[in-house]
Amino acid sequence: MTLISRYMSLIKFEHTIFALPFTLISLLVASGGRPSLRVLLWVLVAMVGARSAAMAFNRVADWKIDAANPRTADRHIPAGAISVAGAWLFVILSAAVLVLAAWMLNPLCFRLSPVALAVVLGYSYMKRFSPLAHVVLGLGLAIAPVGAWLAVTGAFAPFPLWLAAGVMFWVAGFDTIYGCQDVEFDRQAGLHSLASRLGVDKALVLSRVFHVLSVAFMAGAMRRGPGLGLVSLGGVLIMTGLLAWEQAIVRGGDMRRIDKAFFEINSWVGMALLGVVVVDLYLV
Repeated sequence: MTLISRYMSLIKFEHTIFALPFTLISLLVASGGRPSLRVLLWVLVAMVGARSAAMAFNRVADWKIDAANPRTADRHIPAGAISVAGAWLFVILSAAVLVLAAWMLNPLCFRLSPVALAVVLGYSYMKRFSPLAHVVLGLGLAIAPVGAWLAVTGAFAPFPLWLAAGVMFWVAGFDTIYGCQDVEFDRQAGLHSLASRLGVDKALVLSRVFHVLSVAFMAGAMRRGPGLGLVSLGGVLIMTGLLAWEQAIVRGGDMRRIDKAFFEINSWVGMALLGVVVVDLYLV
């Protein structure tokens, strides 16, 4: 494995697909379907920088915890594939990329870039203090569509805030499911998750509540998006079906198909919504 591929694997670069569709949705709606190439480029650079910094920092913050957990002991830092110093350097460079991209976009984005970094980096320590760490992770992804909107318009508006709330509860829902894998380890290590605090069954109930809230906020966003109509609302129905499928897979605490529930289905959620927004903006 090359050095570049090791770092891409460290941050699970393929999981960028979770935030990317919602970033593009916000960008397209804000620009009326005509984003400038310059803004599109720097928004994508900012998103990748923020997410890369967050994931690498999470690995640095948690490497001793990962080493003690049999499920995560083979991650890059515990396994010796990447040094702590090397991961720190990657965090710093990625954060600098975000700040540079924000500076290239507009003064408001630049001023808010430290706030964005505080949110996406702060998540890594929340599990030490609160079972609401799942919601904080959701907030970290939710700022991406808000940032994209600000990059285009330079001002806040209802649509990106509704969209962000939908993203936040969507992520909180599937991260609650993901956390059910480590319930016993988290209890022994004194870490907080909804599953370790409430038990798997109650955590899964809250996951369903989060997903219901996500659908509601996403529907509210699609009703408020300039240029969006019934087609985009139809996309929320697709999202509802996918999340119902995800919840059915893990019903009763069955984690045997967690990879399908966590990565595969959730990657379809954002792409489905992006697809219907594109149809709504360009073809209807």
